[in-house]
Amino acid sequence: METLPQRQQQILRATVHHYVDTIEPVSSKTLVQRFGLKVSSATVRSVMGVLEQRGLLIQPHVSAGRVPSPQGYRHYVNCLLPPPGSAAFRLERELTSLSLQWASLDDLLWQLARRLTDFTGLMSLITRPALVQPTLQKIRLVNSDDRLLVMLVDSSNHASHLNLRLPSEALIELDAIEEWLMEQLQHSRDGSIRWAALPPHLKLSGAVLREAIQSHAQAKGMAQENALFHGISRLVSQPEFSTTDSFLPLLDLMDRKPAAVVPLISNQLGGVLIGAEHPERALEGCSVVHAPYRVSDDQIGNVALVGPMRMAYSTCMAAVKTVANHLERILH
Repeated sequence: METLPQRQQQILRATVHHYVDTIEPVSSKTLVQRFGLKVSSATVRSVMGVLEQRGLLIQPHVSAGRVPSPQGYRHYVNCLLPPPGSAAFRLERELTSLSLQWASLDDLLWQLARRLTDFTGLMSLITRPALVQPTLQKIRLVNSDDRLLVMLVDSSNHASHLNLRLPSEALIELDAIEEWLMEQLQHSRDGSIRWAALPPHLKLSGAVLREAIQSHAQAKGMAQENALFHGISRLVSQPEFSTTDSFLPLLDLMDRKPAAVVPLISNQLGGVLIGAEHPERALEGCSVVHAPYRVSDDQIGNVALVGPMRMAYSTCMAAVKTVANHLERILH
């Protein structure tokens, strides 16, 4: 990700912090006053305009201030994240005594999920340890009349076959989409595909293949559907979920397959999925912060937080890592 000039970094960081704290679009004058910036409001306004042109800030209304865009949050997480505060260390100390109070694994996971929600004010989710799934290594596409044969080869050299119907207008994309998929896998450590980076000219074939490959991965990983979650009421009370349309898809997802919050094929992006980076459409208005915990060489679980894109990323990332590390220590 391209590094921003120092002043643009300063303004983007301040805008994110202000919006996370207040849920209000911010003006240049407010930034100068609140953060003690040593520049004029006119200079800050000019820099905010540049950040908007870069797609890192957006203006909800013509007369309103700016708020971070999903790309702005991504740049913040990748390049501008501050160290976690002292609260994360207090959480670690609290968890030391918690593990000694609960006899069963489910009791322990439930109490950790509740503590995580209380600590962050977000919805928490912990998957039970499950066998590690082989990672996707190769994809081959073979066109046969009106059908498309998709061969998936994983790290254990096991091959799966999918038989799809592809729109006729997408047939010309096959060579290019196969090449793009193989490039994705070559640069991936965990067999994940960054569908958010799909080129626009491959959207027809990409949409069909994305749904099929993700459905296949979810079907193979049904054991990972064992998940405990807590605090969904905290999530739907957020202003971002003030309408029925915005939270009903999420409620439906949690009823059907809660472990899909942490995709089987998605450990990329530093443990943070922002907006449309998540393969589940129900979570396109959210951010998911997660960290794995390993019980043995072949058993792994995940700790996750779900909230609006307007969240305290540094604190949330430290919290899930603290809980995951704690689980590893007591279960490994």
